[in-house]
This record gives sequence, structure tokens and C-alpha cells, in this order.
Amino acid sequence: MTFNLQADLQLRKDQGLFRQTLVAQSPQGPLMKINGQHYLTFCSNDYLGLANHPALVAACKDAADEFGVGSGSAHLVNGHSHYHQQLELALAEFTGREAAILFSTGYMANLGVVGALLNKQDAVFEDKWNHASLLDAGLLSGARFQRYLHNDLDNLQTRLQRSDARRKLIVTDAVFSMDGDSADLTRLASLAKQHDAWLMVDDAHGFGVLGAHGAGLCEQHHLGQDEVQVLMGTLGKGLGSAGAFVAGSRELIDYLTNFARPFIYTTAMPAAIAAATLASLKIVKGEPERRQHLQKLIALFRAGAQQQGLRLLPSSTAIQPILIGDAKDALRMSEQLKQLGIMVTAIRPPTVPLGSARLRVTLSAAHSEQHVLQLLDALKIISKRETK
Repeated sequence: MTFNLQADLQLRKDQGLFRQTLVAQSPQGPLMKINGQHYLTFCSNDYLGLANHPALVAACKDAADEFGVGSGSAHLVNGHSHYHQQLELALAEFTGREAAILFSTGYMANLGVVGALLNKQDAVFEDKWNHASLLDAGLLSGARFQRYLHNDLDNLQTRLQRSDARRKLIVTDAVFSMDGDSADLTRLASLAKQHDAWLMVDDAHGFGVLGAHGAGLCEQHHLGQDEVQVLMGTLGKGLGSAGAFVAGSRELIDYLTNFARPFIYTTAMPAAIAAATLASLKIVKGEPERRQHLQKLIALFRAGAQQQGLRLLPSSTAIQPILIGDAKDALRMSEQLKQLGIMVTAIRPPTVPLGSARLRVTLSAAHSEQHVLQLLDALKIISKRETK
């Protein structure tokens, strides 16, 4: 038996779905050098423009001088520095939870939580459009796995009513990464309570950006750990660093410390990254004008795009997809934007359903209004080309 990889790769190419990495030759920011070319970029999840902030860079350098580059071991051996400890305490306080635990990536956090909490006696209920890491976590847990229709909580309720599982866990993204819309966390929390279930929220794209103080969609909905028992957030998006955390009750965090395999058996994130994240948390709390500026940019973009007749999805977040439909059309339009000096990623199946390829515009507080107007002008130019 042979592995005919080339045939599968050629099929991807024929379908306009082939992917290759790009090489960044400058720090994250609106203006970047990528593959030797200079672009105005709208494809980063650095929502608050903190990834290259001087305060984060300085904190990272100072901690690297103190602790070196690698943590050398898992958190439970000798890789857990005082920076990690401070960050866990700060994240718990910021999210209004009793405790928090760090993971090296959001993917590992989701695998760790669901795998630790559930087994074949249990049931997990996931939004159909959840991130791949959440879907993989549900499948790998061995629990009875059900996907309810996107943001269709009547469909979820029907599934919950039929379940006789020992434990029931509802899992949802807070902000859905490809459409930019948000989950109805208030009603989800009510359903969870009604059916004796727990609610797990992945706030990767809301943490740092949404809520009165930037603590995410749970803060925006005024939901604490009694309503959202498991809160996951990533640190490499709104906070501009790397890694992830889970926050909840002291009992939950102690449980994950003892049963979450991706935490137990993985080398801890570098202490320098934890130190940089502490610096970013201070900025998130102390500079609300970043979030306010981002909201102005979102409104400016949506108004301009709608005026052009572009097919926007119902998103009020920094993720603003333009629906194209065909994968090859989306890829061609993305290349046309590159020719005009603007980088916007074409998102294609299997990341999104067939027939729903899109240009995924992501806005950052580091963008200016002029940057957004430049993007709108470029979209107008390529739209005219497409209609000829």
C-alpha cells in the first residue's frame, strides 16, 4: 500500500483550495513586509495592536534576561515561574473567576478541558460552526457528540431534552471566527441551568476586545462562573502575546491541573511570554480608547462596504467577512487586492462550507481611518473588474 499524497494535493490545487505558508519579514502591524512585498494588511487577529507594543517587547526582554528563553519543563515539574503564577492570578481577577490555569495554545486548552471533563458516559453539545479545536475536543473526548444548528438554541434545547447522559457540556465559541457573529450567551446559560448542564465558552476572539473593560463576551453579558462554568480565552489575539488560559472555580482549576493531559504533559510557555502578557493586560485595562477606536473603524468599514453593495455578514466585531461564494473567485479577488498593495485572506473550504468562500477582513486598533478608506477604495476597484 502506498500513500498517494500527490493526487490529493493536485485535487486541492484544481479546486482552488491549495494552501501555502507566507513569510513575514516585519513585526505584526497594519503595514508589513511579506514574501518580500510591502502590504497594508487586514488579516491579523492582533485586534488591539499590541503584538509589537513597546511595553510588551520590554517586558519580554526583561523576563528573558531573568529566566532565559525556554521554560525547560512542564508546569508541574519546574517550568512554572513567578510570572506564570502572577499571570494566572491576574487573569482570574480580570475575568471575575476564582482561579485560572495556563495552556500553551488555545487548541491544547480546548482538548484538555473537554477531554478531562467528559468520557463515554457523557454528552457534549456543540454549535455547528465552532472552531476546529472545539470540534476535535468533543470528538476525541469519547463523549456522545452532537452538533446543534448554528446559534439555533431551540435545536439545542431539543437535543438536551433527549439526553440521559451523566454529564452534559454545552460548548460554544463566543465570537465565531469565520463569520464574526456572537453566541447568545445569556440564553445558553439559561438552557444549561434548565437542563443541569455546564456551559463552556471559547472567547478567543472576544477576550481583550469586548465588554466594558475588555474581559470579553461573558463580561458583556454579565455572566460569572456560576453561569459560565468554563471560560477559555487565548492570549495571542486581543492581548498580542501567545498561549491560552481557562478560568473558573477553584475546584475546576484543581481538577484540570490533575486531569488535563495537554497541561500535565506539555512544556510550559516561556516565562518571557507570561511577563509580556501581564504587560498587555495592563494596557487592556488602562487604555479603553483602543477598543473605542476599533469600534469606530468597524462602523466605518461596514458603512462603506454596504454602500458598495458588498455582501457582508451580520457581524459587529472586528471580523468582517465579505461573502464571495466560489473559492476560486475569492482567491482571485484576494490576489487582485495584493496587486493593489493590500492583503486580505481568502477563506475557503474546508474552513467554511462549500459555496461560502469569503474575503475575511479583520480590523485592528492599530489601523487608522485612512487605512480603512484605502481598503474600501481597493474593494471598489476590484468589484468593478468582477462585474465587467
